[in-house]
Amino acid sequence: MEMAILPEHEGQRLDRLLAILLPEFSRSRLQKLIGDGQIRVNGRSVRSSYKVTRGEQVLIEVPPPEPVAIGPEEIPLDVFFEDEHLLVVNKPVGMMVHPAGSVQSGTLVNALLAHCDQLSGINGQLRPGIVHRLDKDTSGLLMVAKDEVSHRGLAGQLEKRTVLRQYRAVVWGHFEGPEGRIEAAIGRHRKDRKRMVVDEVGRFAATRYEVDTTYDFLSLLSLRLETGRTHQIRVHMAYAKHPVFGDDMYGGREIRLKGISPMYRNAARRLLQGATRQMLHAASLGFDHPVTGEPLVFQSDVPQDMQLLLDALNG
Repeated sequence: MEMAILPEHEGQRLDRLLAILLPEFSRSRLQKLIGDGQIRVNGRSVRSSYKVTRGEQVLIEVPPPEPVAIGPEEIPLDVFFEDEHLLVVNKPVGMMVHPAGSVQSGTLVNALLAHCDQLSGINGQLRPGIVHRLDKDTSGLLMVAKDEVSHRGLAGQLEKRTVLRQYRAVVWGHFEGPEGRIEAAIGRHRKDRKRMVVDEVGRFAATRYEVDTTYDFLSLLSLRLETGRTHQIRVHMAYAKHPVFGDDMYGGREIRLKGISPMYRNAARRLLQGATRQMLHAASLGFDHPVTGEPLVFQSDVPQDMQLLLDALNG
């Protein structure tokens, strides 16, 4: 992987800049790669504290992951589509997509290994078949590649932004108009590595939204991703002062009670008791089959906890 230092990046520490531009890597991981000479600037090894200059070329060579024993598990899968090349699955709330840290079981990858004889190995043993991800507590549709050709084809469509990814979300507050677009670069938080933030030196990110229904203090939105950054919808909604209902990480729980009319606070507290996660669901997924070229579109209803919330709001 190679990238050029842009004018707006000049003068920043190498490790700090890369942590923003490459949120899939922790800063400590990047510092180790720099120290091992696997990240070089203009062909030479530098320190993590090196201040970059516009026009410099940064070469990043990430060694393949060490083999990890990830076991197949007979976990039921909600499969919307499957052929010899790929699957589309409906991920439930609470399931991690792939093993990470101390969590090595109960993930979508564990379930896929039991379900399929073969998965694409492009992302290594930790993430076989995984083309894109959803947060643990975000439900909905995901595409999974069984072979390298399909993986590259699907990843290419994501990169070209031709994949339809539409979400439904319940968020705090009301909007001035029926639709809008949020464009704000996203990077990893410089102190809390689990969180993402709007950051001018982050990666370009854009989200479109339409207001489906307005309630007393909440709104139901349909959202479409133009890009696919980590936590993108959650970060953009918080940035717009409309955090996703129930999202503890990005200000979508009790902290929002102060911002609504006192007459609605008791009702909001009751609804929060039933919202144990962010009310966000990947409802639509559309793409061209990477081998046959056939257009494919899938729709998924919101899960039970989100439907119960909507029923209470509509009641």
